[in-house]
Amino acid sequence: MTRGKRDAARVEIRIEDDASPLVRLIGRTLRDAHRAGYAVGELSRTSGVVAVKSHNTPQSATIAFGPQGIDVSTGVLAEPDAVVTVDLNGRFAPAAEAVGDTDLAAGVLHALTPPIPPWREGAQRFWDRTRTLPGMPETLVVVTEGESGLEQLVLGEGTSQYLIASDPESLAGIFSGADDLFAVLNAGALGLQGTMSQLSVMAGASWKVRYDV
Repeated sequence: MTRGKRDAARVEIRIEDDASPLVRLIGRTLRDAHRAGYAVGELSRTSGVVAVKSHNTPQSATIAFGPQGIDVSTGVLAEPDAVVTVDLNGRFAPAAEAVGDTDLAAGVLHALTPPIPPWREGAQRFWDRTRTLPGMPETLVVVTEGESGLEQLVLGEGTSQYLIASDPESLAGIFSGADDLFAVLNAGALGLQGTMSQLSVMAGASWKVRYDV
């Protein structure tokens, strides 16, 4: 199989119309990697097809590298060169041995783990992108315990507020879209203070960031 490369600065990452959540998640993650200048060699390849499967749900997607860029589509639509099975709530951590071209599989898994911004930077980006959504609180209070003790960041201004508390890594994951808010909540690693309606709005805001919608 030919393994050509293109100019990494010109990689176009496309997802299909009416894309599934998994396709959106993969597309957003690859774009984050590209913007960060991460996994340059992997993203600039011009051939190869990789199927990505969830380890505990029926979800699957195909990543196809070509001369015109990278296309992500729902399901496994062709005989792939490699198959990876991952934990979608574990930042694409492999859940089984890759099948097929293991070098290609390793490259894709690497590209799906771009660096995550620090929690403060991530929180600001999250707020900038979601604060105008209907029902969002006027103030978002973020609390964590870092190396210097208890830390707090207040975003926005107003009487209605929502508080979110967790460790720095979990906060960074939620605000960047790398982690699912409810998965972190169910794991007992997240504290929230607000109304049920605000929780619904915050969940929608987190999905907006996670799935790039």
